[in-house]
Amino acid sequence: MARRISAIFLLLFSIIFLPFWVSALLGIGFMAYFSIFFEAVVLFFIVDLLYGVPEVKFYGITYTTLIVFTLVLWGIEFLKKRLKYYPK
Repeated sequence: MARRISAIFLLLFSIIFLPFWVSALLGIGFMAYFSIFFEAVVLFFIVDLLYGVPEVKFYGITYTTLIVFTLVLWGIEFLKKRLKYYPK
């Protein structure tokens, strides 16, 4: 439990102070390490609230990182269930 809480604070720190690609890599890594790390999706929603602007290339959608990381979480959890050596 302490690892998960420290991971949340580390991800929050990286979102506030580090470049986005560092936060994205940490978020994906934590999603792969922890079981259903939905906190990353919530924190990336905060990223959209802080830094998100409607993009023309995304058809004016403001919450692009929320959508992307929700799909990433779903995909990683799907792969975890399919892996033979991943503990259930």
